[in-house]
Amino acid sequence: MTWNTAVDSAAGGLACWIETARRGDTEALGRALESFRAYLLLVANEELDPDLRTKLGGSDLVQETFLHAQHDLGSFRGRTDAEWRLWLRGILIHRLANHRRHYRETVKRRLDREVALAETPEREWPAESPSPSTSMATRELEEAILEAVARLPEHHREVVLWHHREHLPFDEVGRRLGVSTEAARKHWERALKGLRRELRGSHVLP
Repeated sequence: MTWNTAVDSAAGGLACWIETARRGDTEALGRALESFRAYLLLVANEELDPDLRTKLGGSDLVQETFLHAQHDLGSFRGRTDAEWRLWLRGILIHRLANHRRHYRETVKRRLDREVALAETPEREWPAESPSPSTSMATRELEEAILEAVARLPEHHREVVLWHHREHLPFDEVGRRLGVSTEAARKHWERALKGLRRELRGSHVLP
């Protein structure tokens, strides 16, 4: 099921799937999960640290999220698509935090424990953290953009991710799409227009 289909059916279909899943229907649960796969994959790819990408892929993280959602369905108390989305996102972020913590601890064990923090050059100190209000505003904007990208047609979504996130040139994007470089550029332009429409519809842009 595509993201757009999921959005269209969310008012009735998703709520029905969840209620049916609570009665033990695994097929209904699968539909409810799959309707948000594209969104969760976007979140996973945004949140994954570069040093973790060699250990864990976005699709792996989404699959883990689905497995835990199946196991913990009884803890979900909502009914709407927004509640379902936030619940699934929370599971994914929690799973990622576990992987991140395990990876960091593994790396830390390999470091020389006798190096004192005071010996770290000043240029290597972490930058000052942003204020909580700034972080929240940034997170809300990123969330809105992720949702907007996920609602794009699949080929437009791919172009945005390939060119913007992976920094692929248009000739490589065209090769993946099976079109010319110029056609890939036009796909990108149309994808941006679609993204702006989605963001305006969400009142993120004026």
